[in-house]
Amino acid sequence: MDAERRQTLEETTRYDPAEVEGRILERWLEGGYFHPPAEGTPEENFSVAIPPPNVTGALHMGHALNGSIQDALVRMRRMQGRNTLWVLGTDHAGIATQAVVEKELRSEGISRHDLGREKFVQRVWEWKERYGSRIVEQYKRLGASCDYERERFTLDEGYVRAVVRVFKSLYDKGYIYRDNYMVNWDVGSRSAISDLEVENREVEDRLYEIDYPVEGSERTLTVATVRPETMLADTAVAVHPDDERYQDLIGGYCILPLVGRRLPIIADDRVDPEFGTGALKITPGHDPNDFEIGRAHGLEEVTVIGEDGRMTEAAGERFAGLTAAEAQEAVVAALRDEGRLGGEQPYVHAVPYSHRSGQRIEPLISLQWFCRMDELAKPAIEVVERDRVRMVPEQWKRVYLDWMHRIRPWCISRQLWWGHRLPVWYGPQDEIVVAESEAEAREAAAASGIDPESLRREEDVLDTWFSSAIWPFATLGWPDTEAPLLRAFYPTDFLATAREIIFLWVARMVMTGLEFVGEIPFSDVYITSVIQAPDGRRMSKSLGTGIDPLDEIDRYGADGIRFGLLTMSSSQDVPYSQGRVRQGLDLANKMWNASRLILLNANPAVIEAQASGAVVPGPRPTRVEDGWILTRLQRSIETVSTNLDSYDFAHAARELYRFFWSELCDWYLEIVKPRLYDGEPEVGATLLWVLEQTLALAHPVMPFVTEEIHSYLRAAAGAEGAEMLVIHPFPGGDAALVDEEAEREVEASIELTRRVRGWRDLVGVAAGSVLPARVASGDGKPPHELVARLARLDFGGAGGEPLATFGPIEILASAEVDAEQVRQRIEDRRRKLSAEVERGEGKLANEGFVSNAPSDVVEAEREKLAAYKSELEELG
Repeated sequence: MDAERRQTLEETTRYDPAEVEGRILERWLEGGYFHPPAEGTPEENFSVAIPPPNVTGALHMGHALNGSIQDALVRMRRMQGRNTLWVLGTDHAGIATQAVVEKELRSEGISRHDLGREKFVQRVWEWKERYGSRIVEQYKRLGASCDYERERFTLDEGYVRAVVRVFKSLYDKGYIYRDNYMVNWDVGSRSAISDLEVENREVEDRLYEIDYPVEGSERTLTVATVRPETMLADTAVAVHPDDERYQDLIGGYCILPLVGRRLPIIADDRVDPEFGTGALKITPGHDPNDFEIGRAHGLEEVTVIGEDGRMTEAAGERFAGLTAAEAQEAVVAALRDEGRLGGEQPYVHAVPYSHRSGQRIEPLISLQWFCRMDELAKPAIEVVERDRVRMVPEQWKRVYLDWMHRIRPWCISRQLWWGHRLPVWYGPQDEIVVAESEAEAREAAAASGIDPESLRREEDVLDTWFSSAIWPFATLGWPDTEAPLLRAFYPTDFLATAREIIFLWVARMVMTGLEFVGEIPFSDVYITSVIQAPDGRRMSKSLGTGIDPLDEIDRYGADGIRFGLLTMSSSQDVPYSQGRVRQGLDLANKMWNASRLILLNANPAVIEAQASGAVVPGPRPTRVEDGWILTRLQRSIETVSTNLDSYDFAHAARELYRFFWSELCDWYLEIVKPRLYDGEPEVGATLLWVLEQTLALAHPVMPFVTEEIHSYLRAAAGAEGAEMLVIHPFPGGDAALVDEEAEREVEASIELTRRVRGWRDLVGVAAGSVLPARVASGDGKPPHELVARLARLDFGGAGGEPLATFGPIEILASAEVDAEQVRQRIEDRRRKLSAEVERGEGKLANEGFVSNAPSDVVEAEREKLAAYKSELEELG
């Protein structure tokens, strides 16, 4: 190590993430470590396709958690020697991106219609060039080891080619079709959206009862509705065929108030006789259930609410042009004037809203493009049922399968300008031509006797999720089936994603992967937990509960937030814990200072490079504590590796913390400091080897601090040209380094030391005082010398009466300790412990608590009770 680096190591007493992270990232990128060659087979290699963030997006806590999880696995596999690719890219996000640019235009006093389609799309591309890489740069700050040289975009040239190939193939098979059908119309974005983009909110409306006069009698049929404005589009009234109240009316007619239209009274078993009066107004143009009933009975489909959310001419002169909300007030007033309003009351129910615009959905009949999903779903169900695609946690397997068994046609067209324009052309008589390019469309039209000059292109674009569905293979070069990346890395191995897009994205990727490549797109799907606000509410800017992960990186470093988020991850949603993130920064500082202690004090003779590529030679254990730390390291390697392999990221991170902080620093370093300061080569060699292995073990979780420390280790060894830690071999278990006898002996000594230290704290012994002690049982030999040194006991000194007994040793009275004070403090502690035991036993005897409290709370209470009893027993 040169003098300048040594001076830096000596003077830098706190790890500074802001100074380190940018520099380390630049070295990783310059080294090309994230850019694997397109060689090998998918079985040999390891690959992950990042869930592509929206091009409009900024890094949020979900991205940070997901990125930390993926990167931990990617880095481990890379270090294990596998050719590893983490596919990076962004999604064009049709509705979201168009909305952002339209907002920008409004601030300039113009609209997209003023520009026209071509200029508007060009404007969006310009916006994308300015801002589209923002989230990619933010992923770099997190330390995500994606292949930044192969970044993809769902509207890049190769991706567009893949999308139109998929569309045409599905159309040719009869899966894609055009139809007038009920859709979820988003008035805010002026587009149809899929069922999966709709969120139900609980809303309090008014439930109105309206009297419809029965033709040719004095009777009325009373219907109940929360949307009286839609009655203007009623084309029937339905009752249940077994409802005795209306048997004589079935087949007759009633008159629609305000309009005068004759409505047939029909029988349909989908009517709930228990709801309202049991008579249901049927509005096929504005209700999904009524639409199905209307189609079954051949009813007319009247539309009185338009795509702009206002009433159409079909609503009548006095209502046309009003918004739906205004029309509701006007209709209610008119009904009241005519004496047709039977009553009203508050009614709480679920109402569909657009997840995109936030506005209330208008169910409308619209001419749209759909994709039939039943045939595509069958093999995608089978691979999950057989666990070829494995869902983790397993509970999501049933959720996936339940939805797939009930899958409906997918509305894939959107009334937008930004996105994948449907590869569809129309002839003068609305003849449909589907082709992969305009040239092919013209050729196909001519072959069908259609004048190519008459063709006009479909205006709609595809649902963003249609293009996202082919992400795992389109990003690797498909439809070129011989593309080197596709051959080397498909299928991918792992997908980490959120539960809300299991149907929107995961299921569709499984379907398209099987359909177009003939293979599953990934083998394991890990569904991440949701990180909530600290108070348990959802994180939201509008609620003021959002926490920006970039602010947290500024405060605690990327390693801090990665460690914190991984320890928070679980199968349950969890509140965000800044304490866990701070713990990550504390661990980085602990690593830095422990490494400084080792590197500045190890005998230089033992720091040398090896031909094998290791920076330092192997360990040289000579004492029992050396065998113990090597054994504990092997145990930790096994635990961390197993946890990462099984996607238990929280326990992997916690094990790293426990081993480094407790066993390596608190115990082993404290035990061997005298040997280290004396320049003993053997302990120096062991410490350096353990340090290097521990850095490699922690690197997938905390890459920046471990890489920085490793650079000093390489410099100290005169091996600065050696490869960086990012591709250092990941530690593997070595049974030859396990010494169970040493493990038992040192563990017993550590436990004894803990107990003595606890007693000293309890009775108030000064930290520097050395107390006399003797061996009271066993073979009479003093325990391992570390007990004497770390617990500050003198087994050769004279003392008085025994004050306390710990296993084979007794601590004796001396001038350092006031025996009466000891007895008094122990008695006080006994009383407190007895009270806690009584409280804990009473709580656990309460059947209501045990049955109703969360299992982890009950288990924690049992553990506390056991600890109190154990301490009480020890005090005698």
